[in-house]
Amino acid sequence: MNTDKLRCDIFCAVIDNYGDAGVCWRLARQLALEYRWRVRLWIDDPAPLYRLAPDCAAGPVDLRLWPDTWQGTDPADVVIEAFACELPAAYVEAMAARVRVPAWINLEYLSAEAWVAGCHMLPSPHPYLPLVKHFFFPGFDAFSGGLLRESDYDLRRSAFDEAEFRAEFTLPPREPEELLVSLFAYPHHRLPEMMPAMASSPRPIRLLLPGSSEAAGREQGSLSIHPLPFLPQVRYDEILWACDLNFVRGEDSFARAQWAAKPFVWHIYPQADDAHMIKLDAFLARHPAGALLTTFWHAWNGRDRLDWPLFEALLPTLVEPAQQWEKQLRALPDLTATLVHFCLARLK
Repeated sequence: MNTDKLRCDIFCAVIDNYGDAGVCWRLARQLALEYRWRVRLWIDDPAPLYRLAPDCAAGPVDLRLWPDTWQGTDPADVVIEAFACELPAAYVEAMAARVRVPAWINLEYLSAEAWVAGCHMLPSPHPYLPLVKHFFFPGFDAFSGGLLRESDYDLRRSAFDEAEFRAEFTLPPREPEELLVSLFAYPHHRLPEMMPAMASSPRPIRLLLPGSSEAAGREQGSLSIHPLPFLPQVRYDEILWACDLNFVRGEDSFARAQWAAKPFVWHIYPQADDAHMIKLDAFLARHPAGALLTTFWHAWNGRDRLDWPLFEALLPTLVEPAQQWEKQLRALPDLTATLVHFCLARLK
């Protein structure tokens, strides 16, 4: 099989925020650039994607609007439904009518929970058509698909120049003992509660707010706040590389913070009945610094009292575990590689 001629359809239903579109675009782009697959990304709301990838219409992915009424189209060799979105019935029937049925994947949300190992690559036969869908889970060990990571990541990081980054966004040169922090969080986060403690820090703290609506920076005691424009997805890594501590949210920025090998704080997407806290604790149980992170992470996600001075004092001890965790993840294949290998095995 000439694998660089394979066609892939990815279906994305945007629920809210940027995660659905961001993960799908990152996967689609990697399949197109690194594996030379012909990828169509079907998305029902392209607005978040236009912010994450302003040049998305220029390729390398064929961007398609997911219509309300599906018009017949030839199904691809690999069909990926992201995050359990429901494929159009007519498309599924066309999949079954192919001489060689497609490899059909349900790409799930990222989770560190133990049950993922038992569900990863699990088959799910269609109730009446000759089709089998397989569940595919991103994750943090060999019993999962791994995390998305582009082949040029190390090259881009080695070429990154923090001085040039600071100059581009009119940040002054680093002060002695300065702590550079980025913050990307869901609304109603606890930043206003933390700011007075940051302002009273014995060291200067420079806080970057990507995508902030503020027009200008401001200062309060030791704290300097700098709004940044909403950078395209391919440049968000630069913020993480530049900073000493990164506050991230959701799934995509959460994964990128781990590749940056810097201390970070995760604002997990909130769910009913605090179901998200189970997922957060499952990750903390895996991370080498989990015991040190738990108190502050719980507070940042709405539980307990927020103690910034205590967490700031812990930061020097969090650097080595962050690097250790990144090396542990690097030893695994990336998600796109494992997905490609799995799909090619289905298509033999």
